[in-house]
Amino acid sequence: MKAVAASASAATGAGDESGASSGGTGGSGGRPRWLLPAIIGAVVVVIAVVVGGILMSRNTGDETPPPVASTILLPSPTPTIQPAARTATTAFATALPTTVLQYALTGSAPDDEWLAAGAVEAYTDTFGDGADGDVVVRAGQWETPEEASTFAAQLVAALPTAAAAPSPSATAGPADAGLPQTGEVVAGGTPAGTYTIVDAGDGTGVAVWTNGSSVFHVVAPVADIADLYAAFPL
Repeated sequence: MKAVAASASAATGAGDESGASSGGTGGSGGRPRWLLPAIIGAVVVVIAVVVGGILMSRNTGDETPPPVASTILLPSPTPTIQPAARTATTAFATALPTTVLQYALTGSAPDDEWLAAGAVEAYTDTFGDGADGDVVVRAGQWETPEEASTFAAQLVAALPTAAAAPSPSATAGPADAGLPQTGEVVAGGTPAGTYTIVDAGDGTGVAVWTNGSSVFHVVAPVADIADLYAAFPL
């Protein structure tokens, strides 16, 4: 038994010496000992790169782009009814509009009160929207801008004192915020008069303005009064 063990030990020793003499190649004709760990390491690197790429692509796809500010311009309302024909044919009368926003002319007549106050010509025009919206426009022309301004100042002085209080029944729009409003009328880049817009406190708004020798007085739903003034062509 001892002899066999010694022989086996000797054989093992010979095998170790043979492995050592092969320079760590795992024996004559075998693969190098470093090859398998190198392959495993390379595979791990490749997997890591692939997984990283997938995660990056997912993160990129999930990113929400920053919001871009944009301005939405709503179209101006237009009438749903046909305007009535205007009978007056003077230059001032024909310059007066027959439609303003959603309102169309429903009637026109000379304004005797303004004519008696010194207007060269004056008209009271009524407008409707085909429903329950009504607008009354009084328009007149004087000999001079000074006369027009004097008459308009009287109209402004007679405006409701409750103008600063919002109408409880009115649906306020953005244009009538901050009523009353006053300012300068500019035509062609040159000051041509002044305007005043108020909330009458009864669901209507009133606008008074001058443009040269012309005077305008408009009563309309308070939610529309500022827009009507801005859209009025004179």
